[in-house]
Amino acid sequence: MENATRFTDPGYGLWPFTAEILVRCPACEGLATVTKAPDSENGRTRRLTCTGCGHNTSWTAPTLPGGNSWSIPGARGPYDPYFHRPVWLRAGCCGGHSLWAYNVAHLDLLDRFIGAELRERGQWASCGEWTLIEALPLWMKAAKNRDELVRTIRRLRATLPG
Repeated sequence: MENATRFTDPGYGLWPFTAEILVRCPACEGLATVTKAPDSENGRTRRLTCTGCGHNTSWTAPTLPGGNSWSIPGARGPYDPYFHRPVWLRAGCCGGHSLWAYNVAHLDLLDRFIGAELRERGQWASCGEWTLIEALPLWMKAAKNRDELVRTIRRLRATLPG
């Protein structure tokens, strides 16, 4: 197994991938991005901007009682946590499951993990919260689904501009 591709879990959670989320525009269903608003105080405001129709809107985190902090939504599924728009990088595969990623960096991580023949846990394993890789569903970890998952990732990459 000398030439096997190797992947070591870098220990990321899902949250770092929310800096830029590719979503479907609510106005035209084209590609839009959700990013921190340039004038945002501590990342509290996010902006959805469509590259096709120019639609844009903002979301600001609600202030918690007491006024000193604000509520951060949970990043969980194939929708952005701010505007609840479906992510752009989403496709069905492996018998009715859905493969999704927030952005290209997230898709790259999944691609490296799924394509690897040797998968290692890394130093972050069992340090409290699960890493994104540890939290993946079993169908994404199964070697029998590797080929279909790799094909699905290629299809998702083909939907990106440029």
